[in-house]
Amino acid sequence: MPNIVVLIKQVPDTWSERKLSDGDYTLDREAADAILDEINERAVEEALLIKEAQGGEVTVLAMGPERATEAIRKALSMGADKAIHVKDDAIHGSDAVQTAWVLAGALGQIEGIELVIAGNEATDGRAGAVPAIIAEYLGIPQLTHLRKLTVDGDKISGERETDEGVFKLEANLPAIVSVTEKINEPRFPSFKGIMAAKKKEVQTFTLADLGIDPSTVGVGNAGTAVSGVTPKPPRTAGEKVVDEGEGGNQVAQYLIGQKII
Repeated sequence: MPNIVVLIKQVPDTWSERKLSDGDYTLDREAADAILDEINERAVEEALLIKEAQGGEVTVLAMGPERATEAIRKALSMGADKAIHVKDDAIHGSDAVQTAWVLAGALGQIEGIELVIAGNEATDGRAGAVPAIIAEYLGIPQLTHLRKLTVDGDKISGERETDEGVFKLEANLPAIVSVTEKINEPRFPSFKGIMAAKKKEVQTFTLADLGIDPSTVGVGNAGTAVSGVTPKPPRTAGEKVVDEGEGGNQVAQYLIGQKII
């Protein structure tokens, strides 16, 4: 009966306009609608499928501001048993390495973890590196970018699809895996699940609780920095071609001029 932790993240809705904040050029999370990242829904779904087949417990772990509680409740309404929320103002602007360091510290507070499941990359950052960095910090095997996942006793196996073909991977538990959008189709929370989520335990940690020095995280201590931004130009009307017998040639000449063909 595996004890599973799922890493989740609240991100700006991809249908909302995203922009960077003035000053530190970090993502302005208040300027857009916030949702549980879709790839995290699939990670939660995979954990629930394993739990339904083999028993165990599913804990979701999130790092973010107070608003991230909304994403946590969404995961709990899907069927996760409990949650941990790492919430500290000093975390703001942390890069992938710092994020992995904080999450690894939080995972160290959970006893008996056998499997950690994450999405392959968040839609607001696209780094795709956090699960692998966590594996390095914790000294456990990593099976990343999986389209299929199987847990059998103390072993785990999966399939990774690349441009070169499909690779079969396996490791001993405990381990961390990341999944792609091909892993499953996430369930919709039921009304019963939504109501039950309001009563489920959400434990909160600060950096001090985790024994993490604030000077090692945050935008001011990140290994990368954005020095400036340029807003994307406003949309302009396209060039209209009136076909009077030469429309095809005109379109071709336009594409050649744009170096598209």
